[in-house]
Amino acid sequence: MPTTTRAAIIRETPGDFELVELGLDDPRQGEIRVKMVAAGLCHSDYHLVTGDSVPSHLPMVGGHEGTGIIEEVGPGTPGWSVGEKVVFSFIPSCGRCRYCNEGMTNLCNLGAYLLRGSRFDDLDSYRFQLEDGTPVGQFCALGTFAERTVVSVDSAVKLPDDAPLETLWLLGCGVGTGWGTAVYAAETRPGDVVVVMGIGGIGINAVQGARHAGAVAVIAVDPVQLKREKALEVGATHAFATMDEAAEYARSVTNGQGADRALVTVGVVTGAHVAEAVAAIGKGGVVVITGIAPASEDSIPVGPLELTRFQKRIQGAIYGAANPRADIPRQLQLYQAGHLKLDELISRTYRLEELAAGYQDLLEGRNVRGGIVFD
Repeated sequence: MPTTTRAAIIRETPGDFELVELGLDDPRQGEIRVKMVAAGLCHSDYHLVTGDSVPSHLPMVGGHEGTGIIEEVGPGTPGWSVGEKVVFSFIPSCGRCRYCNEGMTNLCNLGAYLLRGSRFDDLDSYRFQLEDGTPVGQFCALGTFAERTVVSVDSAVKLPDDAPLETLWLLGCGVGTGWGTAVYAAETRPGDVVVVMGIGGIGINAVQGARHAGAVAVIAVDPVQLKREKALEVGATHAFATMDEAAEYARSVTNGQGADRALVTVGVVTGAHVAEAVAAIGKGGVVVITGIAPASEDSIPVGPLELTRFQKRIQGAIYGAANPRADIPRQLQLYQAGHLKLDELISRTYRLEELAAGYQDLLEGRNVRGGIVFD
């Protein structure tokens, strides 16, 4: 009997998520079928709603953070077993391309297909279908806004039997991206002064990463009081509502120079955000852009002379320049040892049918991280 599952899909961008019943294929070689336990409501998925991200195939199942339990393993797929727990990495890693072999698995060539949502080896092959047979893509080749999903093992990382799946979905995107932004992309060093602009799902973990990297001052910036308070709970030394206040404080503790690092982790990035970050850093400082900007945002109002004279650097980062297969187990160990806060980040959980309410809470600043918990 064919497998069916409820899922939240988007039919057009801009548009809204809609809960429907979908057909789901059996896993093929190199694939697993997973019964979802939890999924994250990341702002990146909401970019489909606003049209800031435009997939190359619609309709599409949303969701790219999630944990679950393997229900079926495709034929000829050794090393994976029914009943094992997994967390998804929104960046797949093939282990074969140039970037994987140079240690930059976050830049794996398979990432080119994430907005198509098809199989990596067959761009016309999809695992979800509408009732009339219309193929449905999977955001980031995952589609975690579904009770069940079929994914490539290139996108899955095993977890131990006692892993708390209701919490560890955070490791699939938000934690690694934020942590890596501070630790890897920004190369935060002991004694640095770091500004984190935007304390959402990414920024809250950039705060944790900067603190653990040894920053002497971690300055959180967000207009929402709840998020500033949460940042102070998990490692920020100071919190301000505006970048002007944060930059002024950074200069006050650096002999007038400015911060060493400024991390742009707002939900929707503009060129003005980047300019504010550049103005906040001092000589030899680094700005890292991790938040997503609309495709129409194509300029940054920063004078080149400022970059040259003060040796400032603007650095982009996807997945925080982290390595999911190495860093997810490492972050799990830090969590188990009490050095990385995860449970404290989840403000509220929702049912799948409450997806719209979850995103409304995110947009109105009522949660830092919200997640879906499945039956």
